[in-house]
Amino acid sequence: MEPASQKESDQLSSSSSDGEQPSSCGSRSQFDRERHVAFLEMIYQLLPYQYQWQEINRITLAHFAISGLRLLGALDRVDKDQVSDWILSLQAHPRNKADVNNGEFYGFHGSRSSQFPPDDNGVLTHNGSNLASTYCALSILKTVGYNLANIDRITVLTSMRNLQQHDGSFMPIHFGAETDLRFVYCAAAICFMLEDWSGMDRQKAKEYILNCKSFDGGFGLTPGSESHGGGTYCAVASLRLMGFLEDDVLSKDVSSSIINVSLLLNWCLQRQAADGGFQGRANKPSDTCYAFWIGAVLRILGGYKFLDREALRGFLLTCQSQYGGFSKWPGEFPDLYHSFYGYTAFSLLEEPGLNPLCAKLGITEFSALGI
Repeated sequence: MEPASQKESDQLSSSSSDGEQPSSCGSRSQFDRERHVAFLEMIYQLLPYQYQWQEINRITLAHFAISGLRLLGALDRVDKDQVSDWILSLQAHPRNKADVNNGEFYGFHGSRSSQFPPDDNGVLTHNGSNLASTYCALSILKTVGYNLANIDRITVLTSMRNLQQHDGSFMPIHFGAETDLRFVYCAAAICFMLEDWSGMDRQKAKEYILNCKSFDGGFGLTPGSESHGGGTYCAVASLRLMGFLEDDVLSKDVSSSIINVSLLLNWCLQRQAADGGFQGRANKPSDTCYAFWIGAVLRILGGYKFLDREALRGFLLTCQSQYGGFSKWPGEFPDLYHSFYGYTAFSLLEEPGLNPLCAKLGITEFSALGI
């Protein structure tokens, strides 16, 4: 999820094939849809060499490219059947029904390089499927119109429930990994997309989320940590997906909400900086991706109307590359992570020609509805 992708994009945006710094960004007066489509189509067909070390996360990169093309209204550039077949080939399967409860997670692998075949005795010696890749896999399948009723949801959800910890958090994989709000969100989104909540204890997950709430109204990724844009999105979107938070809660009786909506709204709005962009934490520079992480929270709460939309649009355009795509900061090279969240941000801004965004799932409304 966010931190891993952030690291990837930082390294990519600071490098180029000739070692020179980027000369300038593209047009700063309008959203250049055609260049963005060309940028994503190029990446869909052949990943630049800078992404080689991200091979293990290929399905996440595919999600950014394919879901990005759907946002731009250009899904016709994708072979939907070929995409579906590839995604389905990455699902982990137990040897038999009894193995579903052996502690491993039978979701989707991040790439072929983490998918090892059974040995000569039919024993799976390694299973690297994880929650983040499974979220991305299901998002892609919904985006290309695949019917998720054909997924073996019982295997996915039964094994996923074994990843939930006593405090309500989730590990992304069945051994040796951190637990934080990113994976609570992945689990909630997976259950929501599969229309089956047997994969998690929602009450425990809610308690963990509320334990991540900070004094200033935002949420940290773990209990006691600093409020963070990504953590706040994962908290609010999870509560919305699980049914503990109403949509557009600001238009209703906020005193009955399980979170301090007014304090959270204030924290979110304070993240819009003088340059119009959004910062992920206090005293940090503006960053393209937080136009989604914070903007989506505001949309879910019903508070998007309170931000300075023109100033945000102006900041994002300074991060738009002349080659298509978006960079993290003005003057840098574009990368896939920030490009995708640049498109989601412009969708939230209701840019003409872009499909509407389902803020709680991070894909288009059409994809979320199975259209």
